[in-house]
Amino acid sequence: MANIRVCARLRPANSKEDGEALCFTRSDSQCFTLQDEKDEQYMFSFDKVFYEDSEQADVYEFLARPIVTDAVKAINGTIITYGQTGAGKTYTMEGAGIRETDNHKKGLLPRVVDELFEAINFCGETAAYKIKLSMVEIYMERVRDLLDLSKDNIQIKEHKGHGILLCGVTEILISDGEEALKFLSSGIANRAVGETQMNMASSRSHCIYIFTVQKEVANEKRVSIGKLVLVDLAGSEKVEKTGAEGRVLEEAKTINKSLSALGNVINALTSGQQGKANHIPFRDSKLTRILQDALGGSSQTALLCCCSPCLCNFPESLSTLRFGARAKHIKALPRSGCKEEIYDPKQETLLSVNDVKLKVVDLRERILKKLRDKLDAETVKLILEEFMVDGVLCEAEEVNSRHEEGGIIITSETISSWKAATEKLVKTIAELRRENHMLKEVNELMEVEYVEMMHVIKRLQARLRKPDHYSVLVFGFSFLATICISFLILASCFSC
Repeated sequence: MANIRVCARLRPANSKEDGEALCFTRSDSQCFTLQDEKDEQYMFSFDKVFYEDSEQADVYEFLARPIVTDAVKAINGTIITYGQTGAGKTYTMEGAGIRETDNHKKGLLPRVVDELFEAINFCGETAAYKIKLSMVEIYMERVRDLLDLSKDNIQIKEHKGHGILLCGVTEILISDGEEALKFLSSGIANRAVGETQMNMASSRSHCIYIFTVQKEVANEKRVSIGKLVLVDLAGSEKVEKTGAEGRVLEEAKTINKSLSALGNVINALTSGQQGKANHIPFRDSKLTRILQDALGGSSQTALLCCCSPCLCNFPESLSTLRFGARAKHIKALPRSGCKEEIYDPKQETLLSVNDVKLKVVDLRERILKKLRDKLDAETVKLILEEFMVDGVLCEAEEVNSRHEEGGIIITSETISSWKAATEKLVKTIAELRRENHMLKEVNELMEVEYVEMMHVIKRLQARLRKPDHYSVLVFGFSFLATICISFLILASCFSC
């Protein structure tokens, strides 16, 4: 297992630092000494030190190029820029502009794009390559898709065989360097930035660029997939220097909190006793969760610590360099991404198990959201139970195992049928609800009529029970008449 590669870069002094004393002394290309106001010295040694006169190309050739070429060979890689705000991280990553044509000013991103397509073209026709681009930012502890702003709370999932995944993130298939730069420019324009006293365009979020390189060799049923991740971290801030207030202050607190979580992860990774398991707090922030593969040892990782050379920023530079010195002890075991494929004859493309799993997870989440919006919790629970029984919905982790067992092949046609079945189910339930509502109204009407009928019956019964004067009079007359007739009969009998 190799250590991750750690380099330091000392930018030139800016206009606000003119006349400021320098806080470092060169030793060689790997070592230098940091010195504070009291002449206390701190010596640091890294894989490479890029001083203020270094070129952008120098940083790329040593730090990034080996990782980029290995990504084409299906070895995962991550490049991270770290340091205080205004230390030159974004300049190193993007250059003077993402479409900068001056080779001296081009950053890591445009050079990575050029290198990827050069490597692919060099391979000739022996293999077919596909490159997909994704861009997200972590802003106020929410993962936002910079290529689709409607996705402003992307969920982070972990799969045993595929590592950390961003469910539903936009993946754009890019065919050449110019197209890649166009989408990168569009995504960067959507990134959250703000003005502080230390930086006119300070990054207010951690930005993550993901290049997925898929290689398919002719006459083979397997493809290799390499993932290259570039991370431009937001800088740590001191309020007294940045003058942050209001919303910018809240952003600074969130940034510092996530960077503190990152420092805790580095400490946990490097301070554990050999042979003993140690808890690593990857779940303490979205940043450390996404960087779990990079820091956990399953990716080839490079870290660039960006610093100011001036004495006024000595405390922040010392903290940054100590972070890098600690990270240098992390061991890495890069993982090759060779995966089984699922053939989709309808689209005439090859979909990896990872792609299918992401589609299934995303579809499941959208189905559940749609059902919860329209139905009550008890109904949704019953529907989910039926779906589980029928195998329509399953856990993300089941997708890979079910495929390996040969029990299921998931295609876009299957996914479409799920969508159609869900929509039909929702419509049916809505119709049943309407019918149920109508039946309730009829039942209520019948209840009202029943009550009224009961009142009428009670009134009739009451009247029947009440004494009738006419009836009594008739009965009296009838009784008198009977008596008179009886006397007449008796009288007639006596007379006879």
